[in-house]
Amino acid sequence: MCPREGNHLSCSKKCNKKMNILIILLLGFHGAEAVLHSLSYGYTASSGIPDFPEFVTIGIVDGQPVSYYDSIIREEIPKQDWMKQTEGPEYWDMQTKISVQAEKGFKVSIENVRRRLNQTKGVHIVQKMYGCKWDDETDRVSGFNQFGYDGEDFLTFDLKTQTWIAPKQQALLTKMKWDRDQLKFKLDKQYLTHECIGWLKQYIDNGRKSLMRTDRPTVSFLQKSPTAPVTCHATGFYPNRAAMHWKKDGVEIHDNVDMGEILPNNDGTFQMSIDLSSVKLDDETKYECVFQLSGVDDITHELKKEVIKTNEKTATVTIIIVIALVVLCTLILAGVGLFIYKKKNVKRPPSPVSDPEVEQELNPKV
Repeated sequence: MCPREGNHLSCSKKCNKKMNILIILLLGFHGAEAVLHSLSYGYTASSGIPDFPEFVTIGIVDGQPVSYYDSIIREEIPKQDWMKQTEGPEYWDMQTKISVQAEKGFKVSIENVRRRLNQTKGVHIVQKMYGCKWDDETDRVSGFNQFGYDGEDFLTFDLKTQTWIAPKQQALLTKMKWDRDQLKFKLDKQYLTHECIGWLKQYIDNGRKSLMRTDRPTVSFLQKSPTAPVTCHATGFYPNRAAMHWKKDGVEIHDNVDMGEILPNNDGTFQMSIDLSSVKLDDETKYECVFQLSGVDDITHELKKEVIKTNEKTATVTIIIVIALVVLCTLILAGVGLFIYKKKNVKRPPSPVSDPEVEQELNPKV
């Protein structure tokens, strides 16, 4: 048994940037559900995207990327020091073999689905995400397993009803076949609610010092021009279970407020921002930006004219935020909406693995 694939090697800066893009999309998909602990793996097989790996796998524990593989480096590598220190060469060798196998199957799946949908060649994506969640206070567990194509849902496993959801008509045949496979349901449920949870607990124990830490953010007020919205920007916080809101004269406000997404930083921490328009700074009105982080008392910063950084002083920060959002939007428009992957072989630990059924079920000849 082994949790995922990978071997020791450092990723190049280019690979790190690509991985961060995928993490942005992955976290964006699951960020709405606040859970105490989670383990997820995502596979992305793509075609027609210049300078982008044709196959990528990412393992994430509690918002931290812990393992990575792509079709360029062709090795599963640790993304956290504690993973490198606690797992030996055999672990990473096995994970690499699993990812190499998965790469072959999912690259074939792109062509299979494209032909089934009668599409021309171009930019196409087949994706899967799978994993589990565990609340260490209530001991409640849950799991997920979903497939996507070109940024849209293709098949989703409903663990409660033990049925597959097929939002696209082209996936109905696969849904009906999988719904009749009771053995498959039992194996899926066993993996998602037991084996995956076991690996999650092991990872949490191994990386407790890093995973259980709390990093407070640096908070800044930014404004491009005197008439532009004021941005309250928080960066460097961990974990990613965070929220922000504006207060006016001590009361939380929602009008003229624009909340941004939580985005990952290169160092494993996170950043987010919230904009407030129609701000009138005077002696009678008091505005406050409130940052809330899981396990930490609210952090409140009063908005004053002298602490607002202008466009010139904050060019670097602004560019970083804009680039991250532009890249995210561009990829989504190009069909790169990261989807969810799950591993079904209960003899394997939680990590991207080859899935013969996926290739078979998505093959138009079946």
